[in-house]
Amino acid sequence: MKMPMTRAADRAYDEIRSLILSGDAPPGSQLTEEHLAEICGVSRTPVRDALRRLEAELYVVRSDSQRVFVADWSLEEVEEIFALRGMLEAHAAGRAARRLTSAQIESLRGFNADLRDAVMRPAPDVAAFLEANRAFHNLIIDAAQSPRLAANLATLVEQPIVRRTARQYGRDQLERSMREHDELIQAFASRDNGWAGAVMTAHIRRAYHAFSEAAPRLKAAE
Repeated sequence: MKMPMTRAADRAYDEIRSLILSGDAPPGSQLTEEHLAEICGVSRTPVRDALRRLEAELYVVRSDSQRVFVADWSLEEVEEIFALRGMLEAHAAGRAARRLTSAQIESLRGFNADLRDAVMRPAPDVAAFLEANRAFHNLIIDAAQSPRLAANLATLVEQPIVRRTARQYGRDQLERSMREHDELIQAFASRDNGWAGAVMTAHIRRAYHAFSEAAPRLKAAE
């Protein structure tokens, strides 16, 4: 039985996006419909639909000859991504400070405890750190109760540069991220939207500088 086109396109989108986010399809690498169709177990048509969606979300770019490549941003483009993310997540944090329930704040504490466990292992578990970090930020975005804001943040938060940056963090930087989360939780518990927004702005700006400092090493490793 054939898979419905929408389901096949969603499957292809999820698979290709996962390849990009995991780094298995690194920045600048070419993506071909034939190879992706084989990997995803679908025909080329849903792969084509998935690539158009990923292109709209800036995960891939298309050359003049219509070849598709994983996006590889310049440092200027990366700075803009982080600047936009900082503005939007600061706004989300401010909204969340007025809307988070006590149970949701406890969930944030739980996610940060998971993050702390990942950081304090003999060798920091970056994959576990990323998972806990993602859950922490997603809960804040959900608590902001703004579908428009969530839609705009979706691509910025999950861009591959976020994962590439975290993989370059030393223990000190991971611990600092954890402490910034602690301060965010304090701001949320105090229902102080200005404090929450300011901490989130600083949190994202620090992430940008971590990326810009790591950029030469990232390029050398590719």
